[in-house]
Amino acid sequence: MTTSTSSFQQKPLLGKFRITSTLLVKTGIHIGGGGERLAIGGLDKSVIRNPLTKYPYLPGSSIKGKLRSTLERLLKKPLNRSGGSGTYRYESDDLVDGFTEIKQDNSTLLIRYDGASQCEVSRIFGSTGTNCWIKNDVVSQQRLERVSGVESRIIVTANSRENRFGRFNKQGEEIRQGEIQEQYIKVKGRNSPARLIVRDCHLLDESVKLLERVDTGLYMTEWKFENGIDRVTAAANPRQVERVPAGSKFQFELVYTVEDATQAIQDLQNIAIALAILEDDALGGHGSRGYGKVTFQNFEFSYRNFDEYRQITNTPPGASGLQPIAPVANTQALLDNFGRLRHEIERRLPSQNGS
Repeated sequence: MTTSTSSFQQKPLLGKFRITSTLLVKTGIHIGGGGERLAIGGLDKSVIRNPLTKYPYLPGSSIKGKLRSTLERLLKKPLNRSGGSGTYRYESDDLVDGFTEIKQDNSTLLIRYDGASQCEVSRIFGSTGTNCWIKNDVVSQQRLERVSGVESRIIVTANSRENRFGRFNKQGEEIRQGEIQEQYIKVKGRNSPARLIVRDCHLLDESVKLLERVDTGLYMTEWKFENGIDRVTAAANPRQVERVPAGSKFQFELVYTVEDATQAIQDLQNIAIALAILEDDALGGHGSRGYGKVTFQNFEFSYRNFDEYRQITNTPPGASGLQPIAPVANTQALLDNFGRLRHEIERRLPSQNGS
């Protein structure tokens, strides 16, 4: 087996940014804990709860998935990976640029993806490598593992970014203007771990006290009664959805690992934009029916660099060692004052990847 020497290199750790905020639920929110019907007249869709406290919470996976799909749309990424059940998403197949091969009916479609080391989506949220087509010289240089039994191909790339398989024509097939023929090899793509951690969001103590007094027949939540109407007979099909009530507040936390100082500012800016878009969209299910409007309040930032982690056992008692950055009131203020935040971040980052 031949693998890239880069596969055995540790990913750099320059430091970690910690971002906290209060997530305020503006309209009832539903993130499901199971779709089963509990009983006749009971809930059709219940919310997810902490099994120990029975408090509702917001899974980090749901928030991270929403932020990722938002950024994919913002950056106009192509859908190159099947997610099952007829759904597609975007993902980098490898650390370097290449093509995803998708079978559609009796044809083969090639979709260009950006390598995870540079892709603004995959370097933040991570990607799982899969078989993909990469330039021959890159495969040789990085000694990537080839897919056995598959011949190299000539891929014709056009300015229109439409791509197709081709072969050199010994009779001299005419190449249209703007097209380039390059040799690609099918390899086993490499994974890229996420730089961003999105924590589960748990209720603030003040919201716990308020929700424990809610008298709806459900613990700390509300019933939302809806009717599906048959368009032909006008018959009603009632359903009951459990929601976390508007006004609930959750602790929100992100941790961003700085691996490349030259990319950190752009990554954090993209995260801020994705949070702003989320406020204008919805979190959880049934967003088009009014559920899941949220806002973020009272952002706080801190940073700990690599040397501070090494010295963490020497930190005096009561001192966290985290370098605080001036707080920001809300998402709009975060966007409006990102220039100041950029300066604060750059001041703390190493000048050149750890130098």
